[in-house]
Amino acid sequence: MSHPVPTWASIRPSERLADTPAVHHDGHWWLVAPTGTMPASDPVFTGELDRFAADMAAANRVVANLRAERTAVGEDQR
Repeated sequence: MSHPVPTWASIRPSERLADTPAVHHDGHWWLVAPTGTMPASDPVFTGELDRFAADMAAANRVVANLRAERTAVGEDQR
């Protein structure tokens, strides 16, 4: 079964892994650049991308929680 190939213009920011050319699109990893797209099919490489994406998501949640706590403390001091 073929999967739709993402293009540089079709990539949503939420699909990109940080500022890398790695994109998780339709359940698959791709390397996307203005000059073309290549599927990432090596299981070791895609496993690392999965782990990195999970770590980035966890870090983003921690930062969001810290900001929420800081805002709550600031409001309590008013």
